[in-house]
Amino acid sequence: MSFLIEAKNLCVNRNNKNILENVFVNIKKNDFITIIGPNGAGKSVLLECLMGSFLPDSGEIIKKSNLSIGYIPQNFTPDNSMPISVRRFLTLKKKFTSKELIDISRETNISEILDKHLSTLSGGELQKVLLARSLLNKPELLILDEPAQNLDIKNQLNFYNLLNKIYKDRDLSILMVSHDLHMVMSSTRQVICLYHHVCCSGEPQIVAKDPEFISLFGNDMAKMMSVYQHTHNHSHQEIIND
Repeated sequence: MSFLIEAKNLCVNRNNKNILENVFVNIKKNDFITIIGPNGAGKSVLLECLMGSFLPDSGEIIKKSNLSIGYIPQNFTPDNSMPISVRRFLTLKKKFTSKELIDISRETNISEILDKHLSTLSGGELQKVLLARSLLNKPELLILDEPAQNLDIKNQLNFYNLLNKIYKDRDLSILMVSHDLHMVMSSTRQVICLYHHVCCSGEPQIVAKDPEFISLFGNDMAKMMSVYQHTHNHSHQEIIND
């Protein structure tokens, strides 16, 4: 089996409204795919279907046997009534060796906050902790739902840079929902533009020129993304040539 997850003809209807219409998704080893689309387009529902936490009305989902998935939800709010340290939070569901905890803390830059209470963390710190927790089980597929949604620009950049490093250092695939189109262009290999159905998909620079993408996000965004992708590729080429 060459894919981790393959979804065919997924349909979800709620209150006589089509949330997903004949959606196809194929996630292979070492893919980095970002799903983009307007609010209410069905992006989070699609992730839930792929993870098995939400059953579509019709369609088929095939997963690699014993597929290990790490997940970072769109919203996570620590319970202030039950103070818990970062260290304890990371080991709630499963025991890990001290070395494993040290290694993952260094990899995600959270070594200095292991003994802080979860409820006292900044938004950027909390996202790195959630990332660390999702990586502890050595997932083959990492799924993230708007991971930088509540972060300021600086912390968004820090988080996406960290995510890119983890993608390059580890043998895993990433499936992410994001509204941060500029960040998408600098990191992802493939974009799926979703508006209840798959409007278009492919490499970011190809999707940015697609009429359905332009219809959803406008000409100005399409031009800006194309320019960004050209500059990004050019800078990489200079590094390679050097």
